[in-house]
Parts: sequence; C-alpha cells; structure tokens
Amino acid sequence: MFKDKKILVAGAGGFISGYLIKRLMDMGAKIVAVDVKPKEYWFQIFDDNDNHQLDLKELNNCYKVAEGVDYVFNMACNMGGMGFIENNKAECMLSVLINTHLLMACKKFGVKKYFFSSSACAYNKDKQEEVFIDGLKESDAYPANPEDGYGWEKLFSERMCRHFSEDFGIKVCIARYHNIYGPQGTFDGGREKAPAALSRKVAQCIIDNKKDLEVWGDGKQTRTFLFVDDCVEGTLKLFQSDHEEPINIGSDEQVSINQMIDMIEEIAGIKKLERIYLLDKPKGVRGRSSNNEQIKKVLNWNYSISLKEGLTKTYSWIYDQLTNNKSNSGKFTRF
Repeated sequence: MFKDKKILVAGAGGFISGYLIKRLMDMGAKIVAVDVKPKEYWFQIFDDNDNHQLDLKELNNCYKVAEGVDYVFNMACNMGGMGFIENNKAECMLSVLINTHLLMACKKFGVKKYFFSSSACAYNKDKQEEVFIDGLKESDAYPANPEDGYGWEKLFSERMCRHFSEDFGIKVCIARYHNIYGPQGTFDGGREKAPAALSRKVAQCIIDNKKDLEVWGDGKQTRTFLFVDDCVEGTLKLFQSDHEEPINIGSDEQVSINQMIDMIEEIAGIKKLERIYLLDKPKGVRGRSSNNEQIKKVLNWNYSISLKEGLTKTYSWIYDQLTNNKSNSGKFTRF
C-alpha cells in the first residue's frame, strides 16, 4: 500500500513520527515531513525526505505541502505529560486548526486517505474516577466529558474527520493512543510522560547517590502504557484497513504508578527508594486503561512488548543519556 506513495507526515519532528517515518521509508514510501519546530530539534530527521519547517495551523502552509500527496498522517499537536496539558489548555486546543486545515487541503487536492492521531484523553472522565478500572471501550467517549483542553481538542478533531468523510468522501482512520513511550522520547523539560519521568528520576538517584524519589500524586493512580514500536505497527495496520471509527491502540496491562516504580527499580538493580508523594502536582484521572477487544476483532492486532520489556529499553536509553550529560528538553518549543 505504501510503496512509491507520496505521504505527508504532519508533526514529523515528534517522538512517534520519527519511528513511523522510518517504517514508511522501509516500505518504499516517499515522505513529505513537516513540523513547526526547527529541524535541529526534530527527534529523528532523514535527509532523503522532503523536510519542511512550517506552521500547519496556517491554511496556506497546508496547501503548500498537501498538493500531489497520496496519504496524510496527522501526528501534529501541542502536547506532553499531565504536567504540561493541565497548564496549557489553550495551546493544546489550538491544534484543532492543524487538523481542520489539513482536512481542507485533503479535500482540495483529492488526498486518498487521512490518519488522525487521537488520544485516550478523549474519554469521559466520569468513567475514570477509580483506580484499576475496566478498560475503556471506544463507546465510552460519549456522553462527552474529556480531559479539559487537550482531550476536547482530540474529540472535536475526531468529529471533524468524521464529517469530512461523510460530506466529502475522504477516507479517514482515527487511533486513540494510550500513553506511548520508548527510547528517543522526551525525558526532561516538563513534557515527559510517566515512564520517562520516573526512569529519569530513578537513574538520577543512582548517579547522584540519592535515596528518595519524588512522585506526583499518591502513586495509586493507574494507567496502561504502549511501547512505541507496537504503536507504529498498530497504526500501519489500521491505516491499511477499511475501519473508519475511532479505535484504541494501546496496552491493557494496567499498573499503578507505584507498581511501575517497582519495575524500574528492579530494572535498575537498586533497593526500594524512599518515595516522597507530591499531592499538589498534576496527576490526571485516577484510572485509565485501554480495552483492546475492538482492535483484536477488527484488525487481529494486539501489542507484543510487555511493560517490563519496554521499560527496560527505555530506562537503559535514558540512563545512557544522563551519564553522557545529554538532555532533550530543548527539542520542545511551543507552537
């Protein structure tokens, strides 16, 4: 499906996008890569691609890069971990312009298919008030009460995709990602998610010979986390299908933050650190898990990398970065 096709990847300088672009290139695609960030701050950049630094909130920029394209992957949004999205709601909402203008460009130039990367933050918060909840089914997004700001942007953009499909015949597919992590991701600077943040903190304790570990919240909040390689494989399988309704791409291996810290300490080979719980920090919903029944049924897909295996790879990479005095916080500039 992808060989010799011209594919626009929006948000190409992002974490997941770097892995996605590499897989598409391996499959013979020709990539138009676009991101608002200066190219030196892209997570991964491939010189053989048609790389652009452009703000896709501007309609004319979307027109510039969409002409002659076969497919579009919209991975672009202003986001980060809970510490970022709870304090930057307006900036997160502005990403609706990217999705809207890209869809308008797809209509104008007859793009064959469009992918939108949505999020588990689109789900109704009333269904996430307890720890270790049942997995969230796709239908649980309604009645609507998503994460304020970022979650509303995702849910609104899903509806925009649906209506462009209904009204103009654009084929769309929508993935609700559940906490994607792995090497090459941000691990400091304020936008990092829990697996990277906690891996960094544990590694820093070892490097600095410290015995205490700061934890946002009480550590009892639960989530599921999906390794980036599985995310890319699920995304490509979805794109190659005829499924157009939003679908979960995630793991159903639900753990508490405390349990994840236990795993990372075991991976690091250290005794249990003294945990200092910061109850005033952003912590999000109490429990969130992916229900994978739909994607197993429709696509015959399931994740293959366990949390322990993925954390081992992620922790090792972050530890190496820290011991070599590297930081990737500079890769995140605001839109």
